[in-house]
Amino acid sequence: MKQLLLALGLMSSLCPTLNFAAEAPPAAAATPGASPADGTPAVPATPPAAAAPAPPTAAAPPAAPATSAAAAKAQSKTTAPGASATPAAAPQVLVVTSLGNFTLELNAERAPLTVAHFLKYVDQGQYTGTIFHRVIANFVIQGGGFDSNYKIKPAPAKVVNESGNGLTNQRGTVGMARSQDPHGSDCQFYVNLYDNEALDPNKTRWGYAVFAKVVQGMDVVDHIGNVATGARGPFKEDAPLKPVVIERIERVASP
Repeated sequence: MKQLLLALGLMSSLCPTLNFAAEAPPAAAATPGASPADGTPAVPATPPAAAAPAPPTAAAPPAAPATSAAAAKAQSKTTAPGASATPAAAPQVLVVTSLGNFTLELNAERAPLTVAHFLKYVDQGQYTGTIFHRVIANFVIQGGGFDSNYKIKPAPAKVVNESGNGLTNQRGTVGMARSQDPHGSDCQFYVNLYDNEALDPNKTRWGYAVFAKVVQGMDVVDHIGNVATGARGPFKEDAPLKPVVIERIERVASP
């Protein structure tokens, strides 16, 4: 049970005490905003046994079905006759934090809707002054939704779940946190500190949509992932005792 609750850390902290119930098969959940059905909780993968952290308070994630229609369409595009075979440079953003900076490369080819959604919040300055409110060593760091006073920042825009896009929750990848609704991702994101296969989709459950990866500054991410945590604000555990502030996230030129 302790390992089961670890994966709940990726649930959007809008509902920190939410309990997960397994969702309907993907065929029934293909429509954005589809409601999950009652069922038995999914059993996610666990962090390394040697470093089992305290479980988060949010509920366990359903993993996603095959590929969402939008993502599948994006993946099926082919180069038009006569067009250049060289793909456009992937967009990058710089995450400036109180413990150092790291750079993300966004995969607009595999996760076009999620990347556009994330960049909209970036361009609006949504992440300025937010914090990493949940840190679980050897699992994830999660942030972008609360300010330094642990007040939730309004984030009304949601995005269709693209977790079936073929990108997996490997160490260093970045995904969108969400509510129990598979299409409930707002602005909160997480960085994988470990290969978290249980957050990937399968044939009967939605997963967490990976849309980016750390290309520079993984040492900073690991530093954040190892800060002392405990009870802070509305969280009973897993919150950094000294706030790790996201000073800003901004676009940067791709190499």
